Amino acid sequence: MKLLDKYNRINISVTVIIMLVTGVIYYFTIHAILTHQVDKALLVEEREVFDYVQLNHHLPQVFRTNHQEIIFTPANGPVQRKFIDTSYRDTKDQDMEPARAIITSVTVGSQLYKITVIQSTVETEDLIGDVFLITIILIVVLVIALFLSNRLILRRIWQPFYTILNQLKVFNLAEDKAVASVPSTIDEFTELDQAVGIMATKAKDDYLNLKAFTENAAHELMTPISVINSKLDTLVQTGQFSDSQSQLLNDIYNTVARLTRLNKSMLLLTKIENGLIHDQQNINLKELLSTSFWQYEELLGSLNIKLTTQLNDCEVQASPLLMEVLINNLISNAIRHNLPGGSITVSLDQQQLQISNSGKDGEIDIERVFKRFQKSSASEGIGLGLTICRQICNNYGFNLQYQFSQNTHHFTISFAVTE
Repeated sequence: MKLLDKYNRINISVTVIIMLVTGVIYYFTIHAILTHQVDKALLVEEREVFDYVQLNHHLPQVFRTNHQEIIFTPANGPVQRKFIDTSYRDTKDQDMEPARAIITSVTVGSQLYKITVIQSTVETEDLIGDVFLITIILIVVLVIALFLSNRLILRRIWQPFYTILNQLKVFNLAEDKAVASVPSTIDEFTELDQAVGIMATKAKDDYLNLKAFTENAAHELMTPISVINSKLDTLVQTGQFSDSQSQLLNDIYNTVARLTRLNKSMLLLTKIENGLIHDQQNINLKELLSTSFWQYEELLGSLNIKLTTQLNDCEVQASPLLMEVLINNLISNAIRHNLPGGSITVSLDQQQLQISNSGKDGEIDIERVFKRFQKSSASEGIGLGLTICRQICNNYGFNLQYQFSQNTHHFTISFAVTE
C-alpha cells in the first residue's frame, strides 16, 4: 500500500470516528438543552396555576391546545413534583406525539388536586433531528473535502519524493548520466535529495574504479599468461623429456589453459552484469545451434553420445556473442556431465529452447549450480558456465529453468521472440 493511501485511510478513519463521536455528544447535548427549555416552560405553566388558585381560590378552567394540555384530578395526598417523558395526542391530526410533562399538586380549599401539565415536544424532536442530519451532512462533506485535499495537496507535496524515486529506478551505473537534483521546500526531501546525490556519485565512482581495475587486471593477466605459453612452447622444442617431465609440462599447459578460460569468463561476466555489450541484432537460433553442433561433432563421436534435435525457426533480439556463449555453455555442460554412450536432446520452437542430457548424478541443487565456482568434484570446468548462462538470460529477460526427471537433466530457456 502506498504511503499516501495509508495516510488517507488513517486520517479519514480518525476524522469520521471523531465526527461521529462528536455528533452523538452534540445530539445528546442539544437534546438536554432543549428538554431543559421545555421543563422551564412547564414550570412557568405550573407557577401560573398556583398564582391563579391563590388569587381566585378555585381551579382555572381546564383547556387543551394543539400542543398543550392541563389536567386536574383529585388526589388523596401530596404529590412530589417530577418531570416525565410521555406521549400526547395531537388535537388536529389525532397523531400520538412525544411530549414532556410535569406532575405536581395544589390545594384548593380543603381539596388536594393533582396537576399534570403536558406539552408536546414534537417540534423539539424535529429540531434535534434536523441538527443531527446537518451534522451527518457536515461529516460527509468534511470527509470528501479531506479526501480530495489529501489527494491533491499531499500528492503535490510528495512530488519531489516521487521524482527522486523515479530517478533511482532508472539509474544505471554504466550510463554517463548523473542523478539530477530535485529542489523542494520540505527539509526532509531536501536532505533525501542530497543523500541520494552523494550516494549516486559515490556508487558511480566505485563502479568506474572497479571497472578500470577489472579491465586492467584482465589485460595484465593476459600478458604473463601469453609469456608462459610462449616459454612452454620454447621449452618443449628444446629436446627430449622423460615421462615425468612430460607429465609436468602437460599439467602446466592444462593449468595455463584453465587460467586463460577463467580470465576470459570473469571478464565476460563482468561485462554482462554491467551491461557493456550492446551489439543487438536479430539472431536465428536454429542456424546458431546447427553451427554449434558441427563444432562439437567430433567430441560427441569420441564419447559415443547420441544427439537428437528437433529445431524450428526462431529469432531473438540479442548480442550474437552472448547467444553463442549461452548455447555453447549449455551444450558443453550437457556433454561434460553426460555418460559415455549417453544422449543429448535439443528442441527449439518460438517459445523456448530445451537441452536435455542423461547424467552421471541425480538431481542437482538449482540454487547452488547457478552460483559462481560451483561445480562437481569430477568436473574439469571452471564453475562459471551456468552462472554466465543465467546472467545472459537475465540480461535479455529470458527465463532459465532446470528440471530433473527420468534420470535426465533438462535446461529450458523461455524467451520473448521478436516478430
